[in-house]
Amino acid sequence: MASHETTTREQWLAERLDLLAAEKELTRRSDELARRRQALPWVRIDKPYRFITELGSATLAELFQGRSQLMVYHFMFGPDYAAGCPSCSAIADGFDGIAVHLANHDVTLMAVSRAPLDKLLAYRRRMGWSFPWASAHGGDFAEDFNVAFDEAQQRAGTVEYNYRRGGHAMDVVPAPAPVEQFAATCGTDAPTYARDRPGMSTFVLEDGVVYHSYSTYARGLDGLWNMYQWLDRAPRGRNETGIWWRRHDEYGGAKRCMEAPCCG
Repeated sequence: MASHETTTREQWLAERLDLLAAEKELTRRSDELARRRQALPWVRIDKPYRFITELGSATLAELFQGRSQLMVYHFMFGPDYAAGCPSCSAIADGFDGIAVHLANHDVTLMAVSRAPLDKLLAYRRRMGWSFPWASAHGGDFAEDFNVAFDEAQQRAGTVEYNYRRGGHAMDVVPAPAPVEQFAATCGTDAPTYARDRPGMSTFVLEDGVVYHSYSTYARGLDGLWNMYQWLDRAPRGRNETGIWWRRHDEYGGAKRCMEAPCCG
């Protein structure tokens, strides 16, 4: 017996059409939100940020790589991490497929983290990625865009993330089990792990001047998780009872799947 309500094809179609109307309304609302994002005023960036890239030292303007728009994914990989955050890694698994399309639409996609570049590139090789990744090590780019914090802020409870102070799971003391779990997979402890946070910021380069146009954090990154867009349309949805995802090379069945006859 099925574990879910069943019905006739005719009744299913009637309910599906009701749902379609709601989906279309959500699409219209999403389009309006996109227009509001684009309508936000820009903030001129005059601070001389420096990054380390595969081609050497670079300014924020040079991260654009000759294009007029830059989208930065603030990848959680702190200086004391041994590996990148599993959640950020799941999001980044989709970058290579879209980066080439964005590049041909005047947009550069760039990951930026606080870890030294050699750590970032070694992890990128492990993951099999090729998207550009820059290190903000030693600078204050991450701090200025509210994705990195220090011990003093943690102790004082003055961490401001996602446009508010406190309230995030990584601010809770003692740390919740998932935070402890992810910290361990990154080779560090929970407080150190929590000093870096995920986010996405966009910039525009016009007449030689860089402007900040948008940033989002926490659940605002949901749309970047390709796996969740699929799960939201799967029969059982996200179906989560805790942390279930891992880095893509840590699933026990991954190798067996790749060797199956259906994969050629």
